[in-house]
Amino acid sequence: MSENPGSTRQWLFGSTVSACVIGAASLFSACGGGSSGAMPGGGSGGTSSGGGSGGTPGTVVPIQPGDPGNPAGTCPIPAEAMLENVSTPTTVVGTGTADSCTPDAFIAAVAAGGIITFNCGPDAKTITLTKPAKVFNDKGPKIVIDGGGKVILSGGGTTRILYMNTCDQNQVWTTSHCDNQDSPQLTVQNLTFANANSKNETKYDGGGAIYASGGRLKVINSRFMNNVCADSGPDVGGAGIRAFQQYNNLPVYVVNSTFGGADGMGNTCSNGGGISSIGVSWTILNSLFSYNHAIGNGGNPATSGTPGGGSGGAIYNDGNKMTLSLCGTRIEYNDVKAYGSAIFFVSNDHTGDIKIDSSVITNNIGGSWYPKYPQISQHDDTPIVVTNSTIQ
Repeated sequence: MSENPGSTRQWLFGSTVSACVIGAASLFSACGGGSSGAMPGGGSGGTSSGGGSGGTPGTVVPIQPGDPGNPAGTCPIPAEAMLENVSTPTTVVGTGTADSCTPDAFIAAVAAGGIITFNCGPDAKTITLTKPAKVFNDKGPKIVIDGGGKVILSGGGTTRILYMNTCDQNQVWTTSHCDNQDSPQLTVQNLTFANANSKNETKYDGGGAIYASGGRLKVINSRFMNNVCADSGPDVGGAGIRAFQQYNNLPVYVVNSTFGGADGMGNTCSNGGGISSIGVSWTILNSLFSYNHAIGNGGNPATSGTPGGGSGGAIYNDGNKMTLSLCGTRIEYNDVKAYGSAIFFVSNDHTGDIKIDSSVITNNIGGSWYPKYPQISQHDDTPIVVTNSTIQ
């Protein structure tokens, strides 16, 4: 759906920008473009080096709960992005012991919908799935999964963790306009998603940990670690999250959450090591993306002789009218083989825009096509407003 950089774009070679520090009173429209040695429209768009390792796809890395998000992030949270009230749960998974919190109990709770909490005893609990938990579209409107900061949902290196799709007949059609309906409204909060693997998914690919198409998605106080999806492909992505068709083009909120967070804990996919979407807006607040990897090769569409992919180390956005809004967010040590070591943002009809406030984008590695800011790939005419932020 996007295109590789071509001759119609303006390019800046030999003008590598080591730092762009932007304050509210000194907003630069362009900081130049870092050259990686790749020519426009040709080759792999550069190679990544360094940036740490993301673990071996399909393996299980031991993970303990921790504090998610960017501790330096202080951006205000709008009311619609706040934690959901879970004081009166529909289903409590577990009866007070670790053994009672089984994968089957969790899968059944998601299928039943409503508000889901856990009672797995006093210690952290890992629930390892062998198949995805699937949302049924007639069990909303709100579906809330709250791990209380102690639950790790694991794919065991073999499966996706959570699936929602308003246009999947197997999950019940509830409207005649499944591509634009207001529910289910899925919120995941106070959870860790780890060791998921969606490589075996073909029809609904990408989305290593979460695949969410239609309705609404909100992510709060959560961590995504060592999740994987397809190794190659021009438009497949989102080792953490893959999103489509949000109701009325309203944004996916990601609040106080971490994707990767440490060397060896990053998420890995062809594109969008952290998140990936087509035609979806995102509002990302006080969050951290680090050590994630876009490992495809050849961009989109794939350069001849390549499988395609390798863009958006942390974030991959494709589509038309959409907005990427970052506030209080840190993006660092992500890497790519094609474009956008931190962010890949292509608005095909040139109506999308990017807003970055009180954020830090630094030390992301590899790639090319950086017409305005290092580490961010976008069309030359895509509006980008950067305030009180560091990009270097």
